[in-house]
Amino acid sequence: MLQKTIYRKFASVGLIVLFALGVGCSGQKIGQSSGTSSPGGAVRLQGSGASFPKPIYEKWVNEFGKINPGISIDYQATGSGAGQKALLAKTADFGASDDPMSDSDIKSAGSEILHIPTVLGAVVLTYNLEGVKEPLKLSSQTISDIYLGNIKKWNDAKLKADNPTLNLPDTDILPVYRADSSGTSAVFTDFLTKTVPEWKEKVGMNKQPSWITGVGVGAKGNDGVMGQVKQSPNSIGYVELTFAKANKLPSALVKNKAGDFVEASLESVSAAAAASVAAMPDDLRVQITDAEGAGVYPIASYTYILAYKDQPDANKGKAITDFLWWAIHDGEKFVKDLHYSPLPAEVVKRVEVKINSMTNNGTPLRQQ
Repeated sequence: MLQKTIYRKFASVGLIVLFALGVGCSGQKIGQSSGTSSPGGAVRLQGSGASFPKPIYEKWVNEFGKINPGISIDYQATGSGAGQKALLAKTADFGASDDPMSDSDIKSAGSEILHIPTVLGAVVLTYNLEGVKEPLKLSSQTISDIYLGNIKKWNDAKLKADNPTLNLPDTDILPVYRADSSGTSAVFTDFLTKTVPEWKEKVGMNKQPSWITGVGVGAKGNDGVMGQVKQSPNSIGYVELTFAKANKLPSALVKNKAGDFVEASLESVSAAAAASVAAMPDDLRVQITDAEGAGVYPIASYTYILAYKDQPDANKGKAITDFLWWAIHDGEKFVKDLHYSPLPAEVVKRVEVKINSMTNNGTPLRQQ
């Protein structure tokens, strides 16, 4: 009897796992009847996109699920480019990206897409250098020279000039970059494009740049870059701040527009956003790299959830708006512990307007 009971339990678990995998990998387009809700009335949402906000989105999904057991959200950190494509192909209920969608992609959607800022984060240069105890200082020119292959050794004169107190080793530098289509890469290359003419000419700003042949190695996702840096002595890579913190590796101080070397922090990232709030366009698409002001960390970014303004499925649409509203209000209390910065109050008000504008066949999804 006991053996049969155990067998039935394992069989049930197996069916649940297979069912979940089927839903997540089916490729079924949003708005189709199958997969919208279960016989019990549960709503399942599929999200896809940026790895930059993965830690906070995973936390939000978990906490939101505790108070909304009828809503199940599966977020896959596939990269910003993949998230945008999934939304346009309607194989995801929402996308996520650190790099706002282009005008041409938005136009190709055939229906209005909203950009919902959720948090602010920093792209940091994290490194694996044994014996270097103080934080490394890097200018945009030096970062560019490393990734262009102009600086090959850690004890190069340019690095030593900005780090005179550090005992930098006579070893080759291993730059690590994102191999996939990435909003983190877009933010990183946007900063270098704004500040280094040679970078602008040779690489430019792109979610998936054409990296210089023979310089460095690629890895997929923030997790992949972080893992490569952690296991590779004398390496350097760019990741969202929380990944470096979680792996206990240092982050370089980066020289900002005011000429100061600044640490990535809640305050320095918030300062970057504050400098641009007044100029934020109505559609909320904005880049805040290389911002003006003292104490500003220069490689900062909003990250966005992307969703259709008019939702094809009322139940899913209501679940998305409820989740977004909860995230920018109650969800903000989890942000700082994961090393993100909360949205400025003025931006929250503007996001509220966007969420309240979401409809299903023209009918508002939120009761105001």
